[in-house]
Amino acid sequence: MSMFCYQCEQTANGAGCTVKGVCGKNEDIASLQDTLIFGLKGIGAYAYHARELGAKDDDVDAFMHEAMFATLTNVDFDIERFLGLALKCGQVNLRVMELLNNAHVKRFGEPRPAEVETGTKAGRAILVTGHDLLDLYELLNQTQDKGINVYTHGEMLPAHGYPELRKFKHLVGNFGNAWQEQRKDFDEFPGAILVTTNCVMIPKDSYRGRLFTTGIAGVEGVRHITGRDFSEVIAAAQKLPALGEAPGKKIATGFHYTAVLCLLDKIVAAVKAGKIRRFFLIGGCDGAKPGRNYYTRLAERVPRDCVVLTVACGKYRFNKMEFGAIDGIPRLIDVGQCNDAYSAIQIALALSKAFGVGVNELPLSVVLSWFEQKAVAILLTLLSLGVKGMRIGPTPPAFLTPGVFKVLQEKFDLKLITTPEQDLQAMLGALPG
Repeated sequence: MSMFCYQCEQTANGAGCTVKGVCGKNEDIASLQDTLIFGLKGIGAYAYHARELGAKDDDVDAFMHEAMFATLTNVDFDIERFLGLALKCGQVNLRVMELLNNAHVKRFGEPRPAEVETGTKAGRAILVTGHDLLDLYELLNQTQDKGINVYTHGEMLPAHGYPELRKFKHLVGNFGNAWQEQRKDFDEFPGAILVTTNCVMIPKDSYRGRLFTTGIAGVEGVRHITGRDFSEVIAAAQKLPALGEAPGKKIATGFHYTAVLCLLDKIVAAVKAGKIRRFFLIGGCDGAKPGRNYYTRLAERVPRDCVVLTVACGKYRFNKMEFGAIDGIPRLIDVGQCNDAYSAIQIALALSKAFGVGVNELPLSVVLSWFEQKAVAILLTLLSLGVKGMRIGPTPPAFLTPGVFKVLQEKFDLKLITTPEQDLQAMLGALPG
């Protein structure tokens, strides 16, 4: 993201820059401005979903105005102050995730653990991808008694945990994988496909004619639905070929923090008895960049006396693996969509309180996959809470300069991933760091 210096009329880092503003002499300020803008995009996404459900917060809106103003050229060259503003962005993102969590619970009920089919049922079908649960709810209402099965894709998987969504018997399962696999997944799905938010790829011609977008999503040449009237999608599904019956395995989701806290006494007892050695939060935003198989390899190497929590679409790297349980406690706990990082934070805070230690003293390691703007906002939230020793990857965020990344390493012990074996040894205490 290029900045522009109005003092010398050059873009940031331009060879002709003659001042020490946001140009070459102060690239760290430009980097922090970029970080803040990406974080604001994440906040904007969550605030949009919350507002669609009738929830809003004036303080969140006020911060967005303040922060956007602060990214204007030649406003502030104080690195420490700007870092503080980025951390405040993290605090505000925690508030907006709480706002969205509460709006989801109020509208759709408290999520509870659910086993979700990944096979297919015979019949005509619609596949729904994205994040917007209200879109899914309205589609389910409109497809009742029409002989159409509805499947979730990608970040829609956690929808199966909500009582008001799960009550629709024609919400039959989850199809495919994370967003970056959609061109393959959508090609194989013969029914209609509805995209509700971002994470949409330019479609292949093979399925472009049965793809629909709604809300914030849009693709040139693809039919866009407004007002949540999905009659066009339903009509297309009724004319398209039906899916065949195909077996699949069940995967678990719906571990909202309120559900996990019902197991808190058992979890604490298992830790004290030495049956649970450590918790690993392995999640984040997935992508197609080489090196992301690291997260699969790490999850499959986590010892059997450890529990894996996961959030966002990074879970698809390992959520079809068999993890088993420890004294009735699942070893793989999927807390939900990326915004449900709020639940993961509440679980960590509850464990902190139960053991009487700070979060950084818990037997907890955080390993995040990095990709888009909501991931930036969540990382800033964790940093604003003082969480140290996190690992991110597969590469450093491109918009962070070496100087800014060094500050984050010094203040928060932020690390880049190395190899699953080396990192696992370090996190289990066999190696320093």
